[in-house]
Amino acid sequence: MDEAELGTAIANNVLTLMKMRLNRTKSWTAVARTIFVGLLVFPFAYPVIFQTPVQASELVVIRLPAGVTGAVIQRALDALPERGGEVVLAPGAFEIRQPIVLQRDHQVLRGSGRTTVLRLADGADCPVIIMGEPVNSPGQTVRYLRVSGLSIDGNRAHQDRELWRLNGEGSEIHNNGITVQGVSDSTVEEVTCARCRSGGLVTTLGVRRLTVRDLTAFDNEFDGLACYRTEDCLFTELYLHDNPGAGISLDLAFNHNVVSNAVLVANDLGIFMRASCNDHFSNISIHNSRHYGVFMAHTERQTLRGWQPTPRTECVHNAFTNLIASNCGSAAFRVNNTTCTNNVIIGAQFHDDLHGGLSLARPDLVTVQ
Repeated sequence: MDEAELGTAIANNVLTLMKMRLNRTKSWTAVARTIFVGLLVFPFAYPVIFQTPVQASELVVIRLPAGVTGAVIQRALDALPERGGEVVLAPGAFEIRQPIVLQRDHQVLRGSGRTTVLRLADGADCPVIIMGEPVNSPGQTVRYLRVSGLSIDGNRAHQDRELWRLNGEGSEIHNNGITVQGVSDSTVEEVTCARCRSGGLVTTLGVRRLTVRDLTAFDNEFDGLACYRTEDCLFTELYLHDNPGAGISLDLAFNHNVVSNAVLVANDLGIFMRASCNDHFSNISIHNSRHYGVFMAHTERQTLRGWQPTPRTECVHNAFTNLIASNCGSAAFRVNNTTCTNNVIIGAQFHDDLHGGLSLARPDLVTVQ
């Protein structure tokens, strides 16, 4: 289809919507809004049907066909009104050269299932999706975001570095499949993150009440799922496998969260934990870790008295219910420091782990029921 044909297709779509709006409401305001959104997102570019609201309570939906660029997806998100809306991607491939950023309340990016693939271009050296402000230290919390129904291919063999930018804003943001920072009351659902230059999905810098459901992550440079400064969240229905780092890495202020119904296979560690308190893990199956199934520790720092624990980095008051760990290359469950106390394991099954089930820095660190 040449440029003239594309322009004709857009015009026909807009005319059709004009007729629909007039038939429903006799409202030229709705028609004008349709034309405005269409021209803003696709200036004579692609045949897309734009659905816009007649009343403020209706949802704005912008549908994009396969093959459009990440820049077009970003323009569509930016064109959503302040009250939010959805950008819906068709099945197929989308090339990404700059991160797709959701940084206003009520923005939704929805694919058509895992056959919608966002693939990072060679040498792009950036995250694929950022939920929250794309800065080193977000100044505000963004709420009610949703990313669902898509796959991310981070193309890590053709990326040069782990950090997005070499200096300035973005220089502390890692090239993950999805980076979530400064976000609350939001959802990531039915998503695959594979072959990313850093982690698969990473939450950080004040994430609250996030739900991650049905996440698959594999062959990322480091961890499948990594969480820092994250509280009161739910992570469930996880399949995290074949990551050179941990299946799940929890390394700073991961508190009051629930992790459930997870299968962690052939990662270096199943779960790596520091500075994690009052979390509940249920129905976790860990198999074929190259080292430990679960590794729990504190952070240390160099002082005049030698290496000492860093305050408030211990793991305490965590509960594991129905934990399975088998065929791990070291112990199934290692508590590496005596500061990690009052943790409970309920109904565990440890099988064929090279260095046995529990490995504790002191015998009374874990209560087994």
